Amino acid sequence: GKELRSTASARPLSCPRRPTARSPTHRARVPAAVPCARAAPSRGAAPSLCLPARRRTSSGAAVTLLAGQKRLHQARPKGGTRAVLEFIRVHPDVRALGTEPHFFDRNYDRGLEWYRSLMPRTLDSQITVEKTPSYFVTKEAPRRIFNMSRDTKLIVVVRNPVTRAISDYTQTLSKKPDIPTFEGLSFRNRSLGLVDTSWNAIRIGMYAVHLQSWLQYFPLSQIHFVSGEKLITDPAGEMGKVQDFLGIKRVITDKHFYFNKTKGFPCLKKTESSSLPRCLGKSKGRTHVQIDPEVIEQLRDFYRPYNIKFYETVGQDFRWE
Repeated sequence: GKELRSTASARPLSCPRRPTARSPTHRARVPAAVPCARAAPSRGAAPSLCLPARRRTSSGAAVTLLAGQKRLHQARPKGGTRAVLEFIRVHPDVRALGTEPHFFDRNYDRGLEWYRSLMPRTLDSQITVEKTPSYFVTKEAPRRIFNMSRDTKLIVVVRNPVTRAISDYTQTLSKKPDIPTFEGLSFRNRSLGLVDTSWNAIRIGMYAVHLQSWLQYFPLSQIHFVSGEKLITDPAGEMGKVQDFLGIKRVITDKHFYFNKTKGFPCLKKTESSSLPRCLGKSKGRTHVQIDPEVIEQLRDFYRPYNIKFYETVGQDFRWE
């Protein structure tokens, strides 16, 4: 929810079902957001979680995954949308688009056929997954995905918003070392405790605000929330829930993961198709910059009411307090 899809981006994932020639409106990737869609053995559409994802069934339903994060110029998932995408694509019933298409935010005017043309070829029994974290915080995305398929399901990856903001800043700092300090960007007036919500790294973590836009089009029963923290401590457990939500067999289990102490998060063990274990790129697992504890406490106070509202809305306590 760093949008998921998110950036900075927030995450969510999504999996919409692909439409057929007779049901063109049911085309759709996951989190944060990634879309997944079942389709005939031809190139088809997949919604975006991070992601929205789309999955096609006999009823033409769609599943979309959104990540709770987003960036203005680049979708940089800081909540775990890339991890969810890499983990779920191990499943034999899932095919994933590696790049972020940004169809429902930046490239919507290119049309649905352009979106479909990006998707990998799939068998009728497979789900196509796509991830674009910035969908979660894009105001027009819920309506656009709904218009494509009102049966789309959403998977949103969320993480402690304070940690997510620091992670976002750390990534930006690695590319732009001359940017202002984290404290300077976070507050309009720190002595008065006035947080600058115009800074994306801060605003993306206001999950309860962004979620309201999605609830205008999709019921909670069509949205699944992945804990970015548990994705690290219990990846098999979180991915088990994702597989259940997508209606696919629990193939991805404990045997698929090992903990990389250097990076500080789980990696995939080698598979039948690969002789090497697979970890996320060098930009993942980067050591965070040191932030004044008082700044962190002020941000915790700022986010607390938003977090509580988010917990109450989704019926799940992520224990960020």
